[in-house]
Amino acid sequence: MSTNPLLKDFTTPYESVPFEKIELEHYMPAFKESIEKARKEIDVIANSNENPDFKNTIEALEYSGHQLDRVGSVFFNLNHAHTNDEMQALARDISPMLTEFSNDIIMNENLFLRVKSVYENKSNFNLNVEQERLLMDRYKSFVRSGADLDKDKKEKIREISKELSKLTLQFGENVLAATNKYELHLTDKNDVAGLPEGILEGAQGLAKEKEKDGWLFNLQFPSYVPFMQYADSRELREQMFRAYSSRCFNDEFDNQKVIQRIVELRLEKVKLLGYNSYADFVLEERMAKSADKVLGFLNELLEASMPKAKKEFQELQDYAKSLGADFDLQRWDWAYYAEKLKTEKYDINDEITRPFFELNRVKKGIFDLATKLYGLEFKLNSEISKYHKEVDVYEVFDQNGEFISLFYADFHPRSTKQGGAWMTSFTDQYLKNGKDYRPHISIVCNFTRSTETKPSLLTFNEVTTFLHEFGHALHGMLSKCTYSALSGTNVFRDFVELPSQFMENYAFRKEWLDEVAEHYQTGEKIPADLVQKIIDSGNFLSGYSFVRQISFGLNDMTWHSVTEPVNKSVSEFEDEAMASTELFDLVQESCMSTSFSHIFAGGYAAGYYGYKWAEVLDADAFEAFKENGIYDKSTANSFRENVLERGGSEHPMELYLKFRGKEPSIEPLLVRSGLK
Repeated sequence: MSTNPLLKDFTTPYESVPFEKIELEHYMPAFKESIEKARKEIDVIANSNENPDFKNTIEALEYSGHQLDRVGSVFFNLNHAHTNDEMQALARDISPMLTEFSNDIIMNENLFLRVKSVYENKSNFNLNVEQERLLMDRYKSFVRSGADLDKDKKEKIREISKELSKLTLQFGENVLAATNKYELHLTDKNDVAGLPEGILEGAQGLAKEKEKDGWLFNLQFPSYVPFMQYADSRELREQMFRAYSSRCFNDEFDNQKVIQRIVELRLEKVKLLGYNSYADFVLEERMAKSADKVLGFLNELLEASMPKAKKEFQELQDYAKSLGADFDLQRWDWAYYAEKLKTEKYDINDEITRPFFELNRVKKGIFDLATKLYGLEFKLNSEISKYHKEVDVYEVFDQNGEFISLFYADFHPRSTKQGGAWMTSFTDQYLKNGKDYRPHISIVCNFTRSTETKPSLLTFNEVTTFLHEFGHALHGMLSKCTYSALSGTNVFRDFVELPSQFMENYAFRKEWLDEVAEHYQTGEKIPADLVQKIIDSGNFLSGYSFVRQISFGLNDMTWHSVTEPVNKSVSEFEDEAMASTELFDLVQESCMSTSFSHIFAGGYAAGYYGYKWAEVLDADAFEAFKENGIYDKSTANSFRENVLERGGSEHPMELYLKFRGKEPSIEPLLVRSGLK
């Protein structure tokens, strides 16, 4: 029997990943053997002498490759959350292997003919709604991957897919390397004027880790964001901004040619499949359905928010002038003067609220919220293996004591971790042979670290980020589907953000803040006036925030709506795409596309609009809770049963209608955001 732990049954609690037993040298053999095993499983299905039916073809396909899925989830999750040079090198070799295997399945003519036969005769099989959904998704995945094309076109798609897998991986590696490379080392007290004590203490800690005196700042969010908000030195803010906004642009990690090639290959691939643009291809399988509808939606929001954004911009410009600024506001000035104006207007800023948002306290508050809404209980289990000492692992139980999920929480930045925050899974939920296999869900964040004198104290934005990722986690944990391909967050990309953004609403509710926010030193509950200031300041610069998000969505849609290869520079193309949203002068040697991992290394290509789309859904959904009580059990049960448990087992609009009783309206979002 193999001694490779990835190829053995996990005899751990809940069959959790035995991370401490897995070494780098285990991965490649595990992938090779698992791919070979999966090939044999596919061959059995494709070459069966039985007449094709749902069970022997579609369901058999769904349950094939289980070992490969498990190996892949461990490897790629760690490659994002706890990587190193050797692991990244492995990923560059493994990704093309997986693409090749995936293409072999899609291009297997016998297999496709069986899938097609089941699809064309589906009325004979008495399928339920979820089975119909799986059949339709499986058939479409074959067709949309080229299974119906002639041999030459199939081969071309195979080559394109392989190259794309390498390029998207390279894009993400370049962003991580560029982010990690830059450091701002300061030793003069005058250079750190304006920065709060807690931020300085964190910067001293970073410097000590590198055996340096003074303060060290980098481009990871807990370091970069407060520097831009508080540093009095305009020159250093500009330096930091230029470093952040020029990552992978005309530097040693340049992503410009990578982007142009990715866009070119995506277009070439979908044209072979009969689509005019990559956006047309993607949006066929989204709630939005078409590029025209997305662009109409984004422009409707732009029209609603731009007047307010312009007023806010002028207000901040005037405010800066009143403080002696003898210059027009530039991008590196925005966060700094916005923080000052917010403090003056509402007597609130991150440093005033931080002491009330100690990480463990916030975590308890979020767990308690899940208990109130859904009856969940979280128990820390220190015996379950984890991939890094900072990760916490929880067993999650329902109110009747039934095991629901494992939950991994990884909160702080490391040089081995990509930036941002995300939810993922090591195992998705599914049913097989009457057994409900429960999911193992993880959230990975980059929150402010503790220092020698203070615990981890979160900014308000970090609190909302925690709620957001936890919403995704609940979507994964509470799943009650039959098939893993449809369970949890395996839904349309413009629906997946509903559960996450829904949870953010609680950050602005007095009832929740009163329970969660408590001073880390005195134990004092957050004062009522401070709660009110958080609520009142919720729409501060909301017009600008809207326009900024819309600009990202337009940039994405423009890249992926092209019908011919792009013959402009990346920066020129981006500038034109975002021109209608610009409030600032353009900054030379600045380019956001080259580090826009969501669309060039993640799964949001032609889908970034989904954040705003889901805001319409979440604002409308939360109206139901506002009408009935934000902790109302029956409303929460309906949201759980019709949205969180159902994954992608039905069309998302059908699920939403079952919960809400009507289609979502844009009005609650405009009202909530102070735009109407």
